[in-house]
Amino acid sequence: MRVTMADVAREAGVSKTTVSRVINTKGEVDAETAARVREVISQLGYVPSSGAVGLARGSSRTVGMLVPSLTWPWMGELLQGVVDTVEAADYGLLLFTCNRGAESVERFTTQVSARAFDGLVVVEPENTLDHLTALHRGGLPIVLIDDRGHHPEFPSVVTTNHEGGASAARHLRDAGRTRPLVITGPQHFGCVRDRLAGFLSVLPTDLVVRGDFTEPCGRLAVEQLLASGVEFDSVFAHNDISAAGVLRALRAAGRTVPGDIAVVGFDDIPMAEHTEPPLTTVRQPTRQMGEAAARMLLSHLGGTPVPDAPLVLPTELVVRHSAP
Repeated sequence: MRVTMADVAREAGVSKTTVSRVINTKGEVDAETAARVREVISQLGYVPSSGAVGLARGSSRTVGMLVPSLTWPWMGELLQGVVDTVEAADYGLLLFTCNRGAESVERFTTQVSARAFDGLVVVEPENTLDHLTALHRGGLPIVLIDDRGHHPEFPSVVTTNHEGGASAARHLRDAGRTRPLVITGPQHFGCVRDRLAGFLSVLPTDLVVRGDFTEPCGRLAVEQLLASGVEFDSVFAHNDISAAGVLRALRAAGRTVPGDIAVVGFDDIPMAEHTEPPLTTVRQPTRQMGEAAARMLLSHLGGTPVPDAPLVLPTELVVRHSAP
């Protein structure tokens, strides 16, 4: 059975208030009583609730992180950047996802109400923006990742999705490709809109397939277009997973890469250099974005004003054999 504060108070012959004061080093407790309470805590193996300690001290020394899903291929790198930074500052991390819709938001709101964390890092905020805005205005420090400065009321760390799309287009154009196919991600993500706009600003095309960032999406898009007789000489997929589906479909159809069709992805996840052929892609600095967002939030919690403008970390084109 779990040892409670009441058990400690009874064994030490003091009130629960006195035990709380000893744990949180608040209020006046004479040295002899404090020593007795600490001895009982040690004997009983009592572990104070971190939430209760945080409430008493005015800080939980915990950071929250809200993400759409943990299944995104680059999420692990971004999360590692956040974890490394907050742990180095002696903070903990509470992780929340939005993949269960209203149920996830309700669970997250409960933790906010309980003051379970001091500030929040958020990835792709669209579906929770109204809720986050209310929390931010109510005093909860929030830093957005990958927001591209679309919501200036929040401090943010962004990457150059528009320029990333444009760099993919320039690379294909300079290689002599004139008939590109673009396979996007879900349209409600701002990064998708930016990548598409950047690409089309350099290499316009009417071949745009609305995708969902999955391997089957990339594969089926290519299969269907080839079956219908539509010709294209290059593909820009909005992430590496859908680009892998493109490569699979082209290989099955007997089309050579890059001889017949060049392929460019986006993200540069570890898989990208192991596809057949290795994938040319636009690298996102995901770990660095996580580190920078966590540092920004911790600095804000420490009293440093947040910057007025988004912190921009650039993308980089990584050239491999699928589009040399």
